[in-house]
Amino acid sequence: MDQPEKLALKARLKKWAADHLGQRIATTHEAIRAAQEAANSEEKSSAGDKYETGRAMGHLQKDMHARQLAEQVRELATLHAVNTDQLCREGMSGALLRTASIDFFISIGLGKQTIEGRTIVFLSPQAPLARTLQNKRAGDSIFFQQETMPIDEIF
Repeated sequence: MDQPEKLALKARLKKWAADHLGQRIATTHEAIRAAQEAANSEEKSSAGDKYETGRAMGHLQKDMHARQLAEQVRELATLHAVNTDQLCREGMSGALLRTASIDFFISIGLGKQTIEGRTIVFLSPQAPLARTLQNKRAGDSIFFQQETMPIDEIF
């Protein structure tokens, strides 16, 4: 794989992550709307406590989804700050580390995904595994899932 292909792969992974987060954000917006609608539609009954409890539960759900949305927006901002326009020589934000069986993309924490037939682990730079990968170079080994894996290349 030559330099332009490596940069294009990192750009595709970043775009995939942004699209994935965009879907999560849209789903969370819909959940907020539904929770607000549920809270607003609670009808007053002779059992006033039931009415108040229903409204309170709707507001709690809305608040929970709002916190999720704020976190997703922060993750998206973090992803946009990841530089995929340069090749990396060691593990750092924006680096893709390849082993024989699995790749690690240090960007945001989306976990293990299958993209273009490869297993990619999306890691936040603050994740313990990403910290372990920091400053690793091609030829170094890592211990992951009860297995020692040599790093074949980093870009």
